[in-house]
Amino acid sequence: MKKIIYLITSILTMSYIAPAHAEWFEVTGSASVLTSKDAARANALEDAAYQAMLFSGADISRLKDLKIFLENDNKRYQFSGSEIRSIEVVKEKKKNDKIYITARIDIYPSANSCHIGQYKKTFMTSEITIDSPQQAVMGKVYHLGEDLSTIFSRQLDKESQSFVSVGTSHIRIDKRQPEVAKMIAEDHGAQYIFSGSITDLSATVEQNLLKKDTINRQFAIEVAVLDGKTGQTIYNNNYREVALWNFPKTSEVDTQSARFWTSAYGEMVLRVNRDIMLDLENQFACKMTLPQVVNINNNRITMDLGRIHGVKKGDKLDLWHTGSFIDQNGLPRNKVTKTSITLTVDRVYDQNADLVIDQPQLINSIQIGDVMHKNIAE
Repeated sequence: MKKIIYLITSILTMSYIAPAHAEWFEVTGSASVLTSKDAARANALEDAAYQAMLFSGADISRLKDLKIFLENDNKRYQFSGSEIRSIEVVKEKKKNDKIYITARIDIYPSANSCHIGQYKKTFMTSEITIDSPQQAVMGKVYHLGEDLSTIFSRQLDKESQSFVSVGTSHIRIDKRQPEVAKMIAEDHGAQYIFSGSITDLSATVEQNLLKKDTINRQFAIEVAVLDGKTGQTIYNNNYREVALWNFPKTSEVDTQSARFWTSAYGEMVLRVNRDIMLDLENQFACKMTLPQVVNINNNRITMDLGRIHGVKKGDKLDLWHTGSFIDQNGLPRNKVTKTSITLTVDRVYDQNADLVIDQPQLINSIQIGDVMHKNIAE
């Protein structure tokens, strides 16, 4: 089977490092001309800014705040209250229906961003479905949802600052069955479950004076995030874009091929994919990451987060007791209660870590299933 090829189209070089941790980056971003040249220019600038922020360690979730300003056709952009201080367009060219913009970007990465202070959160990606399979007939792209699930999971691993992917599941998650979602999350060790459904793949065909067809195809997707502890939906969003479908109407298109993902339509889908990740960063980066007690042995505790989540030897964590109760309406509720117990990370493995209790006399107070929170002050 062919491997899905995930493409990064920008070229990134650091040109100058100034004092006080300020960094200048020279970046070439690119984007296909889909609806208009102005929109492509804004997408290329966003692409350049994204790569520079990712490389520098700046908070990529803040890119969303700058996007509206990049729609203006300026040579220089100044920002306040942002890790990006300025963007200066050095060179701009159009080639083969693509716009390339080289920009110098001045970045002051913050040491207080949530992705630095928090451990990474575990995400499991369920298979993205296609609501109307008949809309996938053109190109026979019946596996687009499955392939997009794999790409999204890989993107979280490669580019996300706040998340770690624990893989994909071929089990389709039903938001109306929270108990099933909880079991799947527990099986995969996931704090959150990402699910999506492609709601529109329809196409419109226009003929020019030479009777040559121009096909524009929609891509709309509804995404949701479920809490792995409760199974409840805690985030919903919808995305819609349109792009040129530059394949013959009767051809079969391989959605695992570079030919598809480098096409105007494939590039648009990847950009939507990145927008989804950035929105999740914005929404969840500052949420607590709560490693769980999974084993107790004498004075040592094992938790279910490790090196891949950013755990380091010497980290201090506060312990919270977990429990449940039935409220006055007869509904089950979860609760967590902070304790005075603290723990110190002693040994770190890829996906778990051993901790020592700082108050060994309180060892009998700790139970499997209790959760911890990183002490940021340490």
